[in-house]
Amino acid sequence: MAATVLYNITEAVIALYYGWLANSVALVGFGFDSLIEMSASGLVLFQLLIQLKWNNPTLIEKSEHWVHRFVGATFFLLSAYILYEAIPALIYQEPPESSSMGIFLAILSLIIMPALAWGKLKAASHIKSAALRAEAKETIACTILSFILLFGLGTNALFGWWWADPIAGLLMLPWLIKEGLENIQGSDCCAD
Repeated sequence: MAATVLYNITEAVIALYYGWLANSVALVGFGFDSLIEMSASGLVLFQLLIQLKWNNPTLIEKSEHWVHRFVGATFFLLSAYILYEAIPALIYQEPPESSSMGIFLAILSLIIMPALAWGKLKAASHIKSAALRAEAKETIACTILSFILLFGLGTNALFGWWWADPIAGLLMLPWLIKEGLENIQGSDCCAD
């Protein structure tokens, strides 16, 4: 869990900084998603501490419910941000700069995130934690977002397809909205 938080802090700072420099909707959206995942990891860690310290089922259920709602709301906010940035970028044909650091970050995330997700799923199974299983699924989804990000940044860098960047941001929306809805409703997409 701590590894996820540390990686996501680094990932968020790099993605937001270089996304802002390049005017990249996809890279900034990816950075904000990293902040959401970092927040979710921190909240799940807090929830696990409650579980270990008090082992109070009512308190555990309430904390899991609160974690899901917070994370769901942040996914909706990120979706709104991406729409706010991507639509005008497409309408006014605002090309982003190429970002080799963003491409490197997407590739690095494609390597690191699956390993982190596997470790979380293994730990969740061992301690029977629905919140940790759900958080592991968030990490798996980050891998998918990394592929989308690499597509947007890579095609812009290789072929000059400036529109691929805001389109990549928009391609993230179905997953973000689905995750937002599942979290707000308290669904555990990963339950056995």
